[in-house]
Amino acid sequence: MAEHFQEDSVSSVAVRIDAEHPQGVLFDPHQPQLRVTDLGVVRGDGVFETMLVIDGAVRKLTPHLNRLRRSADITEIGIPPEESWRAAIQLGLEEFRTRGGLPEQLSIRLTATRGVDGEPASEDPQFAGTYWALLAPVPATMLASRGKPIAVTLLDRGYSSDAAERSPWLMLSAKTLSYAVNMAAGRWARQHGFDDVIFLSSDGQVLEAPTSTVLMYSEDAEGTPVLTTPTLSTGILPGTSQGAIFAAAERAGWKLAYGPVTPEDLKAAQHVWLLSSVRLASPVNRIDDHQLEVSTELTATLMDFLAQDLAETYPTES
Repeated sequence: MAEHFQEDSVSSVAVRIDAEHPQGVLFDPHQPQLRVTDLGVVRGDGVFETMLVIDGAVRKLTPHLNRLRRSADITEIGIPPEESWRAAIQLGLEEFRTRGGLPEQLSIRLTATRGVDGEPASEDPQFAGTYWALLAPVPATMLASRGKPIAVTLLDRGYSSDAAERSPWLMLSAKTLSYAVNMAAGRWARQHGFDDVIFLSSDGQVLEAPTSTVLMYSEDAEGTPVLTTPTLSTGILPGTSQGAIFAAAERAGWKLAYGPVTPEDLKAAQHVWLLSSVRLASPVNRIDDHQLEVSTELTATLMDFLAQDLAETYPTES
């Protein structure tokens, strides 16, 4: 159990899942936990999900757990059943209540690694790896940044738009721990005067941002709003925030579209956002040297769509 609980940087709660504790057990996240031979550390061989909690309610929990399972299947990592993850999350939330109350907003990061090479933690493949949930208050800086316009640069991701089909061993659509390239792209962007990155395939299709999904807005000839996101066939990660917005937009009578998207399409859009579970919807006001209009009204509408969170399953590409 954590010894410090005052500052945001150390006021986290952690829950481990293993064969002896399938419903989770609390541990101190500020003390050493992982073996240095864990493949999640030495190989980045693991998967994860990050989600938002508002007033004790976990947002988009089922879609996040579904995506965690999908990533685990792609990477062939055994993970605990859904009920274990749900129980671990509730144990973490209850620990916050016991310590004096839940913060208004929390982030939850679920992590699963393949475990120690050659030494499975259990004979049960569902518990053979290393698994934990980390709950932490959303930093004030993150809260303040929500909805604020950002400038992005387009960077080549280094593979073609058909790489996922041609080279399935790249596991392009899995949310893995191998984020070194994503982090490097973010550093490069900040060093060159940008807030974030949108990746392009080597043959010129818009993919995704390092930690978020791309969303475009336009209107058809009748003035009906149209939301467009890049096609998943390029190997990008299915966005849970994009899915939630699409579900709400469909109920509102908006039209939905799924790429392919080119840089020219992106720059011709009336509005563009980057979407993520904790940062929510960030309007883009500049792509390289191209200026874009920002609509505070539409950004608020997207935030409202996210707040509805009514669907357990989302619209998908046909």
